[in-house]
Amino acid sequence: MLLHVHPENPQPRALKTIAECLRDGGVIIYPTDTIYGLGCDIFQQNAIERICRIKHIDPAKAQLSFICYDLSDLARYTKSIDTPLYRLLKSYLPGPYTFILPASKEVPRILKSKKDTIGLRIPDNPIARSIVQTLDHPILSTSLPGDMVEEYTDPDLIYANFENLVDLVVDGGTGGMIASTIVDCTGDELHVLRQGLGPWPETP
Repeated sequence: MLLHVHPENPQPRALKTIAECLRDGGVIIYPTDTIYGLGCDIFQQNAIERICRIKHIDPAKAQLSFICYDLSDLARYTKSIDTPLYRLLKSYLPGPYTFILPASKEVPRILKSKKDTIGLRIPDNPIARSIVQTLDHPILSTSLPGDMVEEYTDPDLIYANFENLVDLVVDGGTGGMIASTIVDCTGDELHVLRQGLGPWPETP
């Protein structure tokens, strides 16, 4: 199913449809502030396994991120972080960044890496954040498989390529071609694992 959603003012009825799909164990493709993402409910293990099959990856080795509405989810899904790091996250988010943080016991075991970490994303995109807000907890997200990034900017092409693999493609307009910047916050110093759309370092 291809569902058209207004990029600035997502329709409540459309958001309800997306949230119901996720709660039922569905897999979706949806827009972010960078590239289109492949997502599911973090509590639906079968959906997580489907995403990993689509990507041909092991969940423990995958770059899977939590898409959150705001930093209020930090306390539940990550271990306590110090005030300077919290201020840094607050200054960069929402934005095109993925921050690697220590995972709390609330994170489903299948989603934890061997290092007990998770990636945290708060995209600066009304559709992505509204989906999470409607669902009332984070969604799991990863990039679409393959190297044909050009095809991942056009929702119609995305639908043509993935309609048999996912339950719903959310058309929020033309997507970007550059992924998020990934910053590891688990060591003594911050370390950029991937330079993407978000400039780093920068003065917030």
